[in-house]
Amino acid sequence: MQKNDLVTVIIEDIGIHGEGIGKVDGYTLFIKDAIIGDVVEAKVMKAKKNYGYARLMRIVKPSKHRVEPKCRFARKCGGCQIQEMDYEKQLEFKQKKVWGNLERIGGFTPEFLERTMEPIIGMDEPFHYRNKAQFPFGTGKDGQPVTGFYAERTHDIIANTDCALGVAENREILETVLSFMKKYKIPSYDEKTGKGLIRHVLIRYGFATKEIMVCFVVNGSTLPHQEELLKQLCKMKGMTSITLSPNTKRTNVIMGDSYKILWGRGYITDYIGAVKYQISPLSFYQVNPAQTEKLYGLALDYACLTGKEIVWDLYCGIGTISLFLAQKAKEVHGVEIVPQAIEDARQNAQLNEIENVTFYTGKSEEVLPEYYDNYAKEHPGKSAHADVIVVDPPRKGCEETLLRTMLEMKPERIVYVSCDSATLARDLRYLCESGEYALVKWRTVDQFPMSVHVETVVLLSQQKPDDTIEIDLDLDELDATSAELKATYQEIKDYVLKEFGLKVSSLYISQVKRKCGIEVGENYNLPKSENARVPQCPKEKEDAIKAALKYYAMI
Repeated sequence: MQKNDLVTVIIEDIGIHGEGIGKVDGYTLFIKDAIIGDVVEAKVMKAKKNYGYARLMRIVKPSKHRVEPKCRFARKCGGCQIQEMDYEKQLEFKQKKVWGNLERIGGFTPEFLERTMEPIIGMDEPFHYRNKAQFPFGTGKDGQPVTGFYAERTHDIIANTDCALGVAENREILETVLSFMKKYKIPSYDEKTGKGLIRHVLIRYGFATKEIMVCFVVNGSTLPHQEELLKQLCKMKGMTSITLSPNTKRTNVIMGDSYKILWGRGYITDYIGAVKYQISPLSFYQVNPAQTEKLYGLALDYACLTGKEIVWDLYCGIGTISLFLAQKAKEVHGVEIVPQAIEDARQNAQLNEIENVTFYTGKSEEVLPEYYDNYAKEHPGKSAHADVIVVDPPRKGCEETLLRTMLEMKPERIVYVSCDSATLARDLRYLCESGEYALVKWRTVDQFPMSVHVETVVLLSQQKPDDTIEIDLDLDELDATSAELKATYQEIKDYVLKEFGLKVSSLYISQVKRKCGIEVGENYNLPKSENARVPQCPKEKEDAIKAALKYYAMI
């Protein structure tokens, strides 16, 4: 494949940035604006050894999943990567994306994933769901201020005050700000020169409370003529908080390190389920409240709490999951690196009169190992205990030191909430290959419709040795058939543990072999007592053993 080649491609998949993926004679091409099922004509713009990037020239045959986007800027804007694909296909794509990573990176078999998967949770109305938006400001070709969103993988602003994913109130706020800037000739920030004042406007909206927050991120410490702007904004129904965050650093970081109140409170409130939260300009808070309630409800369901458990919630943010868990746990320990988030978490606990939760400031990968080590020093012969550990890490996933400590603490259950299924799969492989934990079930939640991103919740359960019974086992007396000689009992055990994360006993293997017509020694596994109760192999382990027998060509 050479640069400028014109090719016809069938799009088979979607990449991590939303680009269509197709192959020409085995050569992979990434093509922006193409969706699964499209047949397109594309021009190769960059050709590497095994893959290349191409520009969509025309759609030869549109996919049956292609739809007219609600936003006229859908192709240009970097916010919606797959708005031109119908929503049912989006859900199918996201489910397959997570599945693929769990299989390829996590090492789980398709049969196992099929058995443990629960259906994706989508939205009834996948638009206007975002409770937060950060709008960059710049200067248009006519010299006037503009705002909107960046074009994909650039810092070129596409002027648009009416985003299809945001709330309707955004438009009125942005147009009020633009009119104010034009009237008083207040310049937008210029990334190239470092000059200008208005960098971003952050807008938050409480879906349950209808409260509105506006935060101005400025290249300075004051906002000229702010009284008139505040007067205009305060006319809006629901306006609760107007703040200013100074950011004079020449970086891509949006928010400054602090903020000051210009009008009203320094926060808004909102609910997830029955739990009330205070949200400041610097708070991390999930952007889709409807799906967040489903996401955290799922995590709570997977945690299977009875009121007696000690729970650790790692990467807890402002305590959103922690406070959900605290409603049904004995005690909860939350860990978060951002001091402001921990301060918010403590205020949120107080706001909801929840007293069985403790928050720690620091890196989860440092706080938990230090706590575990210190506990052992202070209590010789004992280990720090957790019944359930919940982790909701950033995209990079968990560090190995944290995963190792989790294994050492031996919680009954680990609930892993992930926004990146690739690092999730990597971490699950580490936890399950230890033999200590097995993946029980997993489910995806479409937290970000019209984008390629998706959340996943996974339940891992501690693997305990099977209940033992007295048996006579004389390997010398086994009637070894030619089929049986293909794999030893230990080899079958090792295969099942590696591929399915399950520990199986020789008794269970013997039972499954008999079911499959494989002969075993007549004295094998007979109990000493005539009335002894012999446990039967569970269905999940039976299927795993059968898979091993097939692998070794024994059935």
